[in-house]
Amino acid sequence: MNAVFKQAWFLIQKDIVLEWRQRYALSGILLYVLSSVMVVYLAFTSIEATAWLAVFWIILLFASVNALTKSFVQENSGRLLYYYTVVSPQAIILSKLVYNVALLLVIAGLALGAYSLLMGNPVQHMGLFMAAVVLGATGFSFCFTLIAAIASKTGHRNATLMPVLSFPVVTPVLGLLIALSKNAVAGIQTQNTLRDIGNLVAIDVVLAVLSFILFPYLWRD
Repeated sequence: MNAVFKQAWFLIQKDIVLEWRQRYALSGILLYVLSSVMVVYLAFTSIEATAWLAVFWIILLFASVNALTKSFVQENSGRLLYYYTVVSPQAIILSKLVYNVALLLVIAGLALGAYSLLMGNPVQHMGLFMAAVVLGATGFSFCFTLIAAIASKTGHRNATLMPVLSFPVVTPVLGLLIALSKNAVAGIQTQNTLRDIGNLVAIDVVLAVLSFILFPYLWRD
């Protein structure tokens, strides 16, 4: 197990270096987030709390898709063959999950900061809302990383399969996030709040476990 963590750490460092060298990818995602916030600001001088939440999660959802669909597509066949000989599949999927969660948390933080600066922030219970953002970003990352691994095996159909396969998984996550966010905006904690948080944690754990179980079989193909 220690070997898996060491291999995953080196792979995470590799992804950071590659992202820094190919900054156009991250720059494009950040441009999308900032331009989306600016469009909302120009279109609505003021916005009600429910619409504020809906637009925020839409921005974060599509930023997640744009950021994470390239998780495995950007790896060329020669590099994948090299990985196959020197690292375990568990290390590869662990590195992708950790890196993508960190990347999406950065994007979510930037989106929330820019959005709050331009459109105000109606959230009354910031702790609950930040918990929803962290759990939501983690869920999006786990979901799209696993789907990207599956879709990468289909070659040119990757772009088509991503939304088709991810929709059934992302939909319940979004439902729970909206419920938590509404409570955060209202500044209240209902009896269902802890249940919704527990459900989000359970979904994140299930997605992580499925990734570790399924990826080795995908890796062999």
